[in-house]
Amino acid sequence: MSVVVLDGSTVRGFVADEPAFARSVDARFAALDANGDGVLSRAELRRALESFRLLDGAGFGSAEPAPLPADVAALYDAVFEQFDADGSGAVDRAEFRDEMRRIMLAVADGLGSQPIQVAVDDEGGSFLLEAAEHEAAEIAARVEADRSKAEAEAEAAAAVVADAK
Repeated sequence: MSVVVLDGSTVRGFVADEPAFARSVDARFAALDANGDGVLSRAELRRALESFRLLDGAGFGSAEPAPLPADVAALYDAVFEQFDADGSGAVDRAEFRDEMRRIMLAVADGLGSQPIQVAVDDEGGSFLLEAAEHEAAEIAARVEADRSKAEAEAEAAAAVVADAK
């Protein structure tokens, strides 16, 4: 587990960087495509959703019962249908990317502009971790560019002084 600090702009910046976002989503798609046929079946997407363990009950120590299997199946079917935009019965890479973009932008809207700390799984390609790493890399690149510019300006000023002597 890692802890990252992010807000909605962190996530929006990651989604806006189309090449970086596409690489991330495409890697997740490939990991989920168990049979390698280039599309996600209902079963492949369900296995991924089940791995999140969101529906194991109402939580540790909760008196709430776990949801009924029929309710869980209906939820997984509804999620699959959301991803399967063309109703083909399979989710292709473009559909997966489009839906993940919508989900991530909804997360960004939910986060708003107040930074929060989030615990993220280091293993398994957390999109929030990747968004935070993307933002950190952009900040590091800007700092390095500013440092290089300042060094170049200092060298130019020193050359002007040396020429004046």
